[in-house]
Amino acid sequence: MLKHNLKIAIRGFKKYKSSFIINIIGLSAGMACVLFISLWVSDEMSVDKFHDNEAQLYQVISNLKMSDEIITLDDSPILLADALTKEFPEVISATCVNSDFATPEGVFTYGDNNQVAKGLFAAPNFFEVFSFDLLVGNQSDVLNNKHKVVISEDLAKRLFKTVEDAVDKTLNWNYKWTDGNGEETLVISGVFKTPPINSTLQFEYIVHSDLLIDADRWAGDWSGHYAKSFLVLKDGTNISSFNKKIANYLNSKRDGKFKFTSFVQKFSERYLNQPYENGVQVGGRIVYIRLFIIIALFTLLIACINFMNLSTAQASRRMKEVGVKKTLGANRKSLIYQYLSEAIILVLISLVVAILLVILFLSNFNAITDKNIVLNFGVNQLLLIIGIILITGFLAGSYPAFRLSSFKPVEVLKGNAPKSVWEFFIRRGLVIFQFSISIIFIIGILVINKQIDFMQTKNLGYHKENVIQFEIGSNVERPEALLSELKDIPTISSVGLMNGDFLAGNDNNSGWIWPGKDSQEHVVFQSPRMGYGAIETLGMELIAGRTFSKEFNDDYDKIILNESALKLMNLENPIGKLLQKGEHQQEIVGIVKDFQYGSLHQKVEPLIIRFRAYGNNVMARINTGTEHETLSKMEAIYVKFNPGYSFDYSFLDSDYDKLYSSEQKVANLSDFFAALAIIISCLGLFGLATFTAERKAKEIGIRKILGSSVFGIVKMLSSEFGKMVIIAALIAFPIGYWLCSNWLSNFGYAIELKWWFFGLAGFVTLLIAMVTVGWQCYRAATANPINALKTE
Repeated sequence: MLKHNLKIAIRGFKKYKSSFIINIIGLSAGMACVLFISLWVSDEMSVDKFHDNEAQLYQVISNLKMSDEIITLDDSPILLADALTKEFPEVISATCVNSDFATPEGVFTYGDNNQVAKGLFAAPNFFEVFSFDLLVGNQSDVLNNKHKVVISEDLAKRLFKTVEDAVDKTLNWNYKWTDGNGEETLVISGVFKTPPINSTLQFEYIVHSDLLIDADRWAGDWSGHYAKSFLVLKDGTNISSFNKKIANYLNSKRDGKFKFTSFVQKFSERYLNQPYENGVQVGGRIVYIRLFIIIALFTLLIACINFMNLSTAQASRRMKEVGVKKTLGANRKSLIYQYLSEAIILVLISLVVAILLVILFLSNFNAITDKNIVLNFGVNQLLLIIGIILITGFLAGSYPAFRLSSFKPVEVLKGNAPKSVWEFFIRRGLVIFQFSISIIFIIGILVINKQIDFMQTKNLGYHKENVIQFEIGSNVERPEALLSELKDIPTISSVGLMNGDFLAGNDNNSGWIWPGKDSQEHVVFQSPRMGYGAIETLGMELIAGRTFSKEFNDDYDKIILNESALKLMNLENPIGKLLQKGEHQQEIVGIVKDFQYGSLHQKVEPLIIRFRAYGNNVMARINTGTEHETLSKMEAIYVKFNPGYSFDYSFLDSDYDKLYSSEQKVANLSDFFAALAIIISCLGLFGLATFTAERKAKEIGIRKILGSSVFGIVKMLSSEFGKMVIIAALIAFPIGYWLCSNWLSNFGYAIELKWWFFGLAGFVTLLIAMVTVGWQCYRAATANPINALKTE
């Protein structure tokens, strides 16, 4: 039976070559789309899943209620992990690493060999909680005192050529972090395998958390949130009940007016489900995973619709075959089996083509997604391929199989074609569905690209062009000499210092009191810490007072407000006014125009610029066209003051664009898959137009003989398809509007949805469809009518 069906299928493919080619192209493109997206989704879903304790590993998060909003923080005191282990039976073990702002970077020196590396401060049991492979050393004692360090395989080879030579060697470690720096002598106690790319924790060495406590007096206090805490909970722990138990735990350990509500989130889910808005998890990368899964399924569904439409449209070609088979005793079940077999054979051929396409274009796909995905045929991949074959084969072949097998042999052999109103409407409905999806894709492309363009060109309240930024290096506390030499470079117009990352926009502060402030009101201000020259280098607009200046001997008691902060405080004549911060009074010396601190995902909020005489981030504005010359001079000065450090710089405008890398990747993928969906839809339309023209060949011939023009015939044949595309547009517009509105809501500042986005999407789709159909209609209209009328 199988051999018989295979022969019939091959004969059918040879006989109807155009339909076969259209189906192969459509199905293989649709399946390639599914394979590409499945590889991407699998890679995204694998992040942080490799730890042995993955199922029970959780991170402690806290909500902080401030005024009329809730801020979600993943930082906690270093003391928290150990305390939770001792006081809650649900906690098997717990560990901590430093907060992002306390990430240590420094130079390891062994003899004349200096190596720059970034690492982590961590609790002694770090390697017992996380499954990072120790190549040398024991999990329990590699960090049993604060004078030990565990380094990566890569760092060991850079320092000692081999891993074996690294253990027990003594290193000098000169390090810094956002709020401090230090120097230690450490002994290498172990070497670990460099963390895999699917780990959110990336580090080149681990040092004892006690070193952070020694370096900062607040790090070892319950009021200092210098760590990220991770718990391994007992299997079967009720997370909801546990969250209720720890909700007020932090408040019981610390004094103060700020109240935290703590809870845990599964560590392996943080990567995909990270953003919180007003205390509730929203959006995140999981949204893009769902989006592209839907796109993949719809693209494959469009290809299946092509197959169904072409098969049912061409049913008349196979009616006599069905009639003869039924007359000779074939039952409906065997016919269904035959047509489904044909569909699955076609799917298998398409799958081979799809896999070849994936192999051919995988490097391009990796470039678009910024990943290093490898095509492998593991169990999960094989299951996916089998699933694609069965589901696609059934979807593509089910309707034709059940429809063709239902024909009555007597009517078919008499030449009476079974007519079905439902078949006519189903075919139209499927075409409308295809083009509705295509129009939604086009609307999405327009909106995503317009939003990205808006983010890159919006007036941010500062000038990001021609600004170079780099970390200051080892002399973080006395930067004057370095800055002085940089200012002497003629092609540098200004230089400034800042503590922290300007584009991160995560430096905030509270506890400010001003005249007329409600004592019950708690406001968190964005609070970047800037030194001399930073405001000038960034080109911010001063609207009152002055910037920080050496001439006035400015110190920590001087602050600058933005317009939003001034409006919130409702201060008249603010210059010279004093704000209370703890035991200190701070003087307002200037007001700057509102500027975008961080990305456009955040709205401009009340902001207080705090003065710092030092900082870890240097910004320099250079003259346009002098980049190569200026950078060469800057590097020479930097290396002079920072032996052992490499001059790692970046341009502020490039770093700004990287804030929206995920949106840019979505835009690139959307462009690709939208184009694919449109091509597949038009292939189906081309096939239907071809079949319609063949079916109406005699009618066209008679019309031409009776005087119809070529234009009139083309109009007659194409009008039906044009109406379907217009109906598809009317369905797609409201759906596209709803989807785009939801996506744009993730941004603090977003474009308006203009009517022409939708009009252009509908027009482009109609134009593509009419060109596709019009060519076939024109060929039919210009054919010799004699050839059509003499064939019977």
